[in-house]
Amino acid sequence: MKEYVLSSIIEIISGGTPKTNNLEYWNGDIGWLSVADFNNDERFVYFSEKTITQKGLNESNTKLLKQGDTIISARGTVGALAQIGKEMAFNQSCFGLRAKQDFITEDFLFYALKNYIKNFKAKSQGSVFETINLSSFDLMKLTIPDLKTQQAIAKVLSTLDQKIAINNQINAQLEQMAKTLYDYWFVQFDFPNEHGKPYKYSGGEMVYNDLLKREIPKGWEVKSLGEIISLERGVTYSKESVCSNHRNATGILRATNISGNVIDLNDLVFISDEIDNRQKLQPFDILIVMSSGSKEHIGKNGIYYFEQENAFGAFCSKIKPRNGYFEFVATFLQSSNFKSYIKNQCLGTNINNLNNSHILNCQIASPANNIIDLFHASTKSTYDKISCNVKQNAQLTQLRDFLLPMLMNGQVGIRI
Repeated sequence: MKEYVLSSIIEIISGGTPKTNNLEYWNGDIGWLSVADFNNDERFVYFSEKTITQKGLNESNTKLLKQGDTIISARGTVGALAQIGKEMAFNQSCFGLRAKQDFITEDFLFYALKNYIKNFKAKSQGSVFETINLSSFDLMKLTIPDLKTQQAIAKVLSTLDQKIAINNQINAQLEQMAKTLYDYWFVQFDFPNEHGKPYKYSGGEMVYNDLLKREIPKGWEVKSLGEIISLERGVTYSKESVCSNHRNATGILRATNISGNVIDLNDLVFISDEIDNRQKLQPFDILIVMSSGSKEHIGKNGIYYFEQENAFGAFCSKIKPRNGYFEFVATFLQSSNFKSYIKNQCLGTNINNLNNSHILNCQIASPANNIIDLFHASTKSTYDKISCNVKQNAQLTQLRDFLLPMLMNGQVGIRI
């Protein structure tokens, strides 16, 4: 084992942004990463919200990162990490780190940095750094073994991460199956009629609805979301309530615990205050972001699959669907219709904020109860499988994070 200054064993690559908002620079074939694309616990990042063109790349300071390089956030969620899954560019709020192969392997660099950041964060009891700049890499030091040992350690940790990634892929496919059925039944209105045939395709009668400004099946009602859910705003707490002793404290999930439509249990805040049971989460509750510094995050939501009794902060709300309505509501909240509705609620406002009435008053086309019951029966097993995979991933993540520091400091040996 030998200690190295980080900057001596890596190549540091700075990000950048095209100089103007010229449309020729954007919506191309090249991924353009920001921390929003990898601020989660997944090891590899393959996709980005924004893309740039080759012209945009050429006329910016950013460089392409190669598969296997590590990206680290320098601002915002400082210290967030991922490995690059395919060649992509990145913005100026991040740095790309490329391993010098004579000293350190790509995979070991990622895990060593993950361990370093975790330790630093635990000691500082807050953000890892206020910011990261080029000189920060001269201050970071890593103790690393020989290359063969690095490869062996990375293989153990990679095996766990690969299983987590497979479960995530399975869940994405299961969610898409539920969404496809929802769209088929409740957007195209081809739910099974009394003969088991697609309603609208088979000539089912449609009537124009003035509230929704579109046709819906005859006999359907227009309901507000508040008629089929309950909504509870989260906990407001002070800095004085935050504690480091987790034994007699309650974990608080925040907006940052929802990435895409997935809830994780990373970086919870623990508080010692007594909390109302209505502000605690139970399995299959839905957590939705009500306030954020960015309009892009308003309305994002995910399902809480865990058994742990955690609560949630005031920037979020808990949605609990009525019995039998969970699958219908959960899928609707991920639909393009709901996302468009939320976007419209935020238009023209200076504060990125939803109140309860925004959610409760959302108008939906509500089918007859037998159709809701049939959708519940058709998709319940899908959500149950997703739940199993999410809980398994939590266990695998816990095992990986337990092994990570022990492997890095030599407490656990590796047979080569």
